[in-house]
Amino acid sequence: MDKRLLILALGMFALGTDSFVMAGILPEISQSFDVPIGVAGQVTTVYAVTYALLAPTVAAIAAHVPRKTLLLLSLATFVVANLATAIAPTFGIALATRVLAGLGAAMFAPTATGAAATMVAPEKRGFALAVVITGLTASTALGTPIGAMIGGFGDWRLTMVFVSALAAASGIGIWALLPHLPLPPKITLAQRVAPIRDSRVALTLLTGLVYQTGHFISYTYFTVVFDDVLNHNSLLIGAMLVLWGTSGMVANLIAGRLSDTIGNRKVIFGGLIALTLTMALLPLASVNIWTSAIAVAVWGAVAWGLLAPQQHRLVDAAAHSAPVVLGLNTSGTYLGVTAAGVVGALAIPAVGAHNLGYIGAIFVIVALVLAELATLRIDAANRRHPDESAASA
Repeated sequence: MDKRLLILALGMFALGTDSFVMAGILPEISQSFDVPIGVAGQVTTVYAVTYALLAPTVAAIAAHVPRKTLLLLSLATFVVANLATAIAPTFGIALATRVLAGLGAAMFAPTATGAAATMVAPEKRGFALAVVITGLTASTALGTPIGAMIGGFGDWRLTMVFVSALAAASGIGIWALLPHLPLPPKITLAQRVAPIRDSRVALTLLTGLVYQTGHFISYTYFTVVFDDVLNHNSLLIGAMLVLWGTSGMVANLIAGRLSDTIGNRKVIFGGLIALTLTMALLPLASVNIWTSAIAVAVWGAVAWGLLAPQQHRLVDAAAHSAPVVLGLNTSGTYLGVTAAGVVGALAIPAVGAHNLGYIGAIFVIVALVLAELATLRIDAANRRHPDESAASA
């Protein structure tokens, strides 16, 4: 294992922890700033929307900046932003610091994956990318619950210090170990978004955005969705988040292999059906600790298990633009997180936090329709060009 990849993965681990840990400390943030829980949820929203909108923009604007310099600058921005959140005296200032943290994440993530691909031989690029991206998925199983427990036993501001420490450690490793890498070919912003003109790509990206919105509605407000059984117990919250993330990590690996063997269409279809049922049953499951645990495990598995087949489908549809469409897919994920925070905030007064799963199920059903429309477009394209891979059928 190339330790330089692990250093980049640590940076992605910090980014993911910063994004997902808010679900575990939201009540503390709400109480600290004396704002409603739905308003407090916007700390996740502003971070996610900043990342989603700026990731492709920054990648185009900063194409001439040396990779090592950009990585260090992004992590420095990220560390300063999270420390600023930790000492923010008002909720408005806290939101502003979350925007700055989102900027740091938008600078780091695409640069880190691009650096990983250039540091290894072409035949090892897939593995290198997987190692770096695993840092993001691992954050849901380890970083998020650890951060939530730090916030529960101490203060949510200490969680922000924890995230800053993770990013600082990655920065030190990059400064010490990472070589100066060649600049990638310059790709304009227009070129980066051009693949969405392909209906197969556009529908697949929309599928991801909508289903991510659907399940993150409940995740953003996790502690209040399950408050009857968690009762603000930091150990239980941490354990549930570990269960959610760990099941997702395992399922993602299995789903990736299944996409190669039975085709991504079957995996996506089955996953979206399972996710719809899971979201619809959350309000019933959340009344008992054991049914809650089962629901959380299945939820994490199917939600993260959809990531690999979605990426598989995008690469099938746009093989020559794979890095670009995968980057757009990540932006779509964060736009989904953004929309989820807003939808959840609006829905809580209307239906109650315990019933957010019903709203999420509706979104996942829409995603299923979009996925099937994408399948029709992919099948039509394969009939016109039978030499293309039919793996997505």
